[in-house]
Amino acid sequence: MKTLFMLLALILSPITYAADCSPLLDRTITTLQGNKINLCEYAGKPILVVNTASKCGYTPQFEKLEVMYSQYREKGLLVVGFPSNDFRQELASNGEIAKFCKLTYKVKFPMSEPSSVTGAEANPLFKALAKSTGEAPSWNFHKYLIAPDGKTVHSFATAVEPDEEQVMKVLLPMLR
Repeated sequence: MKTLFMLLALILSPITYAADCSPLLDRTITTLQGNKINLCEYAGKPILVVNTASKCGYTPQFEKLEVMYSQYREKGLLVVGFPSNDFRQELASNGEIAKFCKLTYKVKFPMSEPSSVTGAEANPLFKALAKSTGEAPSWNFHKYLIAPDGKTVHSFATAVEPDEEQVMKVLLPMLR
């Protein structure tokens, strides 16, 4: 009987998993190092998504993003950086980007492989975030905060620092 229960649990768990994951989060991201992250694993937690660039005037925001990640990771926050050369300010290769982020800003939060974040060529997550908020990135370091429900998305412009009051006022109540 115990074996039958375990078998049923295994069979039914993907159905439960899929049902709990919103369409917005139902995607897998490949990191700069080639690891896979399924955003459904973070359903029920806040996710801060940021399009990044290594050679931008806003690049020092990496430091604040890493501080937030370190400080709130245990309370459920996931920060994910999406390098993009849409605004012609990103390094050429995954290795260069990873090395720059690690050595310059000690970034430990996941960084996806580079992709477009604007227009017809934008990666599917950024298309969905722009559609949800009515705001596509107009420059590097645009921030989207996905609420734990996986549906509600808050958008913050490039010039808004990650730790500014308007971001923290929305984020802090989401943490567990």
